[in-house]
Amino acid sequence: MFSLNTQETIDNLHNNFTKKNLPNIRIGDNVKIGVKIIEGNKERVQFYEGTVIAKKNSSVNTTLTVRKVLQGIGVERIFLVHSPKVDSITILRSSKVRRSKLYYLRNLKGKASRLKQQFR
Repeated sequence: MFSLNTQETIDNLHNNFTKKNLPNIRIGDNVKIGVKIIEGNKERVQFYEGTVIAKKNSSVNTTLTVRKVLQGIGVERIFLVHSPKVDSITILRSSKVRRSKLYYLRNLKGKASRLKQQFR
């Protein structure tokens, strides 16, 4: 008799695709994310630098929403953390925040949108 434990097989699949060497990313961190980009037959890494304003956790499907301001226009991008397209994640600085989602930063401009730095 062959018994199939579905939860066990799902956990094994998740373990195969999760990245083990990720830093402890918190909300409010300034991060630099290296994204692999394929142009023609060449592959290169393009870096995206910004503030983590949201994080959604669910093992393999963990996502980060990163916001940066370019020439006065706010740009947000959602990254699948365990994706093979994400090459590297580096924490540049940490900030002290008391919210789990920093969506209020969308309405702030200039110096008002700064976060207080936390040294850890």
